Amino acid sequence: MAETTRLPFDRPGPLTPPPSLRRLQGEGPVHAIETAVGDPAWLVTGYAEVRRLLDDDRLGRSHREPERASRTGESVLFGGPQGDFDTEWTDHRRMRSLLQPHFSPRRMKALRGRVETLTAGLLDELEAAGPVADLHARLALPLPIAVICELLGVPYEDRERFRGWTQAASDVTDRARSEQGLAELFGYGQRLVAAERAARGPADEEAGGVIARLARTEGVSDDEAAAMGMFLLFAGHETTVVAIGMGVLWLLAHPGQWRALADDPSRIDTAVEEILRAPGFGGRSGIPRYARADFEVAGTKIREGDLVLLDIGAANHDPVGFDDPDRLDIARRGPAHLGFGHGARYCIGAPLARIELSVVFAQLAARFPTLRLATAVEELRFDQRTLTGGLTALPVTW
Repeated sequence: MAETTRLPFDRPGPLTPPPSLRRLQGEGPVHAIETAVGDPAWLVTGYAEVRRLLDDDRLGRSHREPERASRTGESVLFGGPQGDFDTEWTDHRRMRSLLQPHFSPRRMKALRGRVETLTAGLLDELEAAGPVADLHARLALPLPIAVICELLGVPYEDRERFRGWTQAASDVTDRARSEQGLAELFGYGQRLVAAERAARGPADEEAGGVIARLARTEGVSDDEAAAMGMFLLFAGHETTVVAIGMGVLWLLAHPGQWRALADDPSRIDTAVEEILRAPGFGGRSGIPRYARADFEVAGTKIREGDLVLLDIGAANHDPVGFDDPDRLDIARRGPAHLGFGHGARYCIGAPLARIELSVVFAQLAARFPTLRLATAVEELRFDQRTLTGGLTALPVTW
């Protein structure tokens, strides 16, 4: 009997795909595996299959018997089932309807100017600190935090506290730490909502950030406003921190691509899409979904209740979907990457992330065209404990 593959796959380095994942992809798009905690699951790695299943209502985040469900890890955020099995889709539609207006084109356009100002200020500080300077600490980390604070109306001076809570809540190795972090984060959200309800009246409909507007929305409870606000606080900065750091790393590790961007700013839009696609090889976990019915995908029978992991990174490096997928090409044309998902659950914050990334890389390439790594790629360290991972430091010079 063949030995079952267990996640996460070993990676030779940040610029090299896991050999075990590449072997699996060569065998087909769906694979029986074990999660990091030893539970059975299906890993889907094919671009076409992942894209289709991201928008398939036979898969969901909830489970009919959550106590018996397979888990991906110890984090209470995404380690196991979430939500109510009977009301999942109704709840999801309600949440999106409440949040979507806060990410409208009008609001995003208004926020872009602030992103540009914040980025310019952080690059001033980066220049003053170096060379050599830590781009992670000076730019990749503080910018998304500052932006999400402004969008939500969260005090920037609280950043060290809530950053610690989000890191703890996303810990995939320590359940107790994850539970404590989530409890602290939710309690913080409740206090913010209570303060907003006490401070503002109905006449202030457009005033304040997202949390203030949610707190004044008819039919939204304090707990619901706090939960949505803290979800955005986590999701709205963690992934962008990683994207900036990994994007810079990949571009500097491919100096021809960095020079091409610095020489031709018109490439910024395609460069951002490639930065969102290329660095994530997959093989860590995948987007967790639970089968709500029996069905078949690519000849594999999935049973109700099975854990199905949709590996976005692997799909974005599927040679069936992308030509020479492991090559960074800021002029790449072709299928849309799946970094923000697809269909009904497409990331609501995608417009904001694209704004941040386009501003960061446009300004960075213009001001630091000779930017380069100040250490060997092999010496860089990555966060292995949290859901999003990413660099812990990125020394650069110019």
